[in-house]
Amino acid sequence: MRGTIGYGAVRPDEELSLRTIERRDLRPDDIAVRVTYCGVCFSDLVALRGLPAHGADQPLVPGHEFVGEVLATGAEVTRFQVGDQVAVGNIVDSCGVCAMCRAGQENFCAEFPTLTYGGRDRRDGTPTLGGYSGEYVVRESFAYHRPDNLDAAAVAPLLCAGVTVWEPLRRWGAGPGMTVGVAGLGGLGHLAVRLAKALGARVVVLTRTTEKAADARALGADDVVVTTDEQSLARAVNSIDLLIDTISAPHDLGRLLRLVALDGTLCSLGYLGPVSLETMDLLIGRKSLASAGSGGRPRTQELLDFCGEHGITADVEVLPAAQVATAMRRLDANDVRYRFVLDLSDLSHLSDLPTA
Repeated sequence: MRGTIGYGAVRPDEELSLRTIERRDLRPDDIAVRVTYCGVCFSDLVALRGLPAHGADQPLVPGHEFVGEVLATGAEVTRFQVGDQVAVGNIVDSCGVCAMCRAGQENFCAEFPTLTYGGRDRRDGTPTLGGYSGEYVVRESFAYHRPDNLDAAAVAPLLCAGVTVWEPLRRWGAGPGMTVGVAGLGGLGHLAVRLAKALGARVVVLTRTTEKAADARALGADDVVVTTDEQSLARAVNSIDLLIDTISAPHDLGRLLRLVALDGTLCSLGYLGPVSLETMDLLIGRKSLASAGSGGRPRTQELLDFCGEHGITADVEVLPAAQVATAMRRLDANDVRYRFVLDLSDLSHLSDLPTA
């Protein structure tokens, strides 16, 4: 086994703390990655809250959007060599044979994909531990080439927030002649604006407050609709071809559908709970309601290549890994613009920690 250190917790009321963790010895198709930067996703916070109150048998080590450097390679690895800059997202394995996997949509694997943390290794059943750590071992086919012309820390959130909005933008053909709406201007939303604009679409941001209008335009939005202003809302009715909904709290989908154009689509990404809907909001205008989640391997590498070509990264606030508890508290208070990223370089000199 390969020893490293990472930030983990076993109870929901416990702050993340450093501990020694074990990675598997390299299999023939594995690479070992020294983690340099790891994004902090709201789902990390949700996962920690979901730990059993009495304590889990194994620590939860979060982190599923990270970049780093290849430290070692297995005997059969062909895509990477030591020293390469790589990126890893929230999926590290899948069955590889179901219809979804064959279509390059490993994120929808029929047997459920192996998650970067909180999952189970498909070969030996051990729990997967995430990227809030000094090192990660992953199959080479689930690692991606990172554009070397982009800031590494700002690339990390592309592996989750970025690909989550990229998939629907590509699926519904965002580009010239199309109006793309983005509801919510957070971690997902700000990347949706940048990507849709770079694809050539006209971009409209929907926000509840006028305070975000300047931010939206700075990101590339052509127009801003304040959804609490009935006049502003009225001029957007039936005008948006693809509406990317990144709002994470329960909200009225019918209100958004009324803004969608004839034969347009509302793609709900942010809120994954139950929703209610009037069929008439779909019927009038032949509108569609869809969703998406994460991304498969082809789309993920495509996104990274596109971002490298167009100079697109996330807006991030980088914190030393030692301030992970601060990042979690501020994330819980929605005090971030637009994504926290942990700098893991402060782990390199630490050792002799308690074993997980």
